[in-house]
Formats: sequence, structure tokens, C-alpha cells
Amino acid sequence: MSHFSQIKTQIRNLDSLKSALSDLGMDWKAGPSDVRGYQGLTHNADVVIEQQNGYDIGFAWNGKEYALVTDLQFWQQNGSVDRFLKQVTQRYAYHTILNEGNRQGFQVAEQQRQEDGSLRLVLQRWGS
Repeated sequence: MSHFSQIKTQIRNLDSLKSALSDLGMDWKAGPSDVRGYQGLTHNADVVIEQQNGYDIGFAWNGKEYALVTDLQFWQQNGSVDRFLKQVTQRYAYHTILNEGNRQGFQVAEQQRQEDGSLRLVLQRWGS
């Protein structure tokens, strides 16, 4: 019986995910690679974060999004899974906005961290 949990996300862009993990100081490796779990079980993932306890965290494409794949019994990150996903999702959104903005000719005009931890971005595009 698999001990792996697959937690849905709204993450659909692999490059933005990788950038988000790097921003958070996560040491990740690109897949496809195996996420190690209970009793030597593995699950294939596109991005893998190795934990010191020998059990990994991964992000695997499920046809719609990159789901977080891990054995929750062996979670070894600072904070809860929810906190981890909120941090990843915030940085993912940041990179998605920047990438899409750049694609459409926008540049960051202002970037400000709010008291609640959110980030305020102002993008601008100069017309010709």
C-alpha cells in the first residue's frame, strides 16, 4: 500500500516552480526522478527535494498541474505542509507574473513587501 500523498496545487509552469523553489533556498533536482518513500517505495516526479531523513518531496505532473507528492508521515521541513505550499505558491505566482509580463513587454516598476507578507508588484509598459 502506498503511503504517498498527492496534494493538488495550482502550479502549471515548471520553470516558474523551479524558480520559486530556488528563491526559497530549496536544494532541488530536476526529474524525471524518484521520490523516495516508506519501505523503499518510490513515485516519479518532475522536481525532487531530498530531505535529510531519506524521504523526499516531489512535484509531479498529473495532467492538470504539478501536485506535491510526499509521504506526510516523514515531513521534515520547517513548518507545516500548508505553510510550505503557501510559500512556494507565492513565489510561483511572482515568477509567473514576471514571465508573462515580460512576454507582453512589461517591466517591474515597483516591488514592495507588505506588512502581511504579501508582495505588491507594479508593472509598466512604455508605448511606442
